[in-house]
Amino acid sequence: MAPEEIRSGEPGPQGFRIVFTDEFLAVIDKGWDLVVHPAPSHEGVTLVELLGDELAGGDDPERPGIVHRLDRGTSGLMIVAREEQTHADLQKMIRDRQVSRIYSALADGRFRSRTGTIDAPIGRASRKRHRMAVNGAASRDAVTHFEVVEALRRESLLEVRLETGRTHQIRVHLEAIGHPVVGDATYGGPDRYGLSRQFLHSSRLEFTHPRTGAEMSFTAPLPEDLATALEAARGADSL
Repeated sequence: MAPEEIRSGEPGPQGFRIVFTDEFLAVIDKGWDLVVHPAPSHEGVTLVELLGDELAGGDDPERPGIVHRLDRGTSGLMIVAREEQTHADLQKMIRDRQVSRIYSALADGRFRSRTGTIDAPIGRASRKRHRMAVNGAASRDAVTHFEVVEALRRESLLEVRLETGRTHQIRVHLEAIGHPVVGDATYGGPDRYGLSRQFLHSSRLEFTHPRTGAEMSFTAPLPEDLATALEAARGADSL
């Protein structure tokens, strides 16, 4: 599948949409059920395979061009590299925290404060290897900032900004403070509003283009399933 074929409209759960592309990089709007790169536990098609020769860079042949990833079950924006030096530059920018990655999340419960920061290392959970955990095995530093955008009766709509990018970071951190992401069965999120996945969407990316110096800013609206769930959550306030 050539990426040029998918340029407008909302991507399907296992599809993607190209938001921006040039000779150096592309910004992708990923469907929630599309896995980013091949793994032994996954038999279906991946974003890496769909993009094919459009990707470049990196020492891992199974993850060419991948600078940061989105979990299966998480939709929205991500950057991929199309050229070797750009891949290295983007990786350094991620490490140096020069890429602003903003997510929309619907978290269970109401928060005591409008803004906050969760600073807690994340590693592999000891007894459930598919999970990550605060202070798990081989923990690495992890910092998540959040702001309550809308307080609902049972949930809080959050804008979440990643300072680091550990596996499952937002999901683990919100579970750790008692506010798991709605629909996230892995981390104890409540099953509500007919969701088939966690209410987590990469909604905004901002960075300086590593090769041209242009200031880049991209947004992706909530996909239909999350927008419908949010309206249902708002409707619950009037019950």
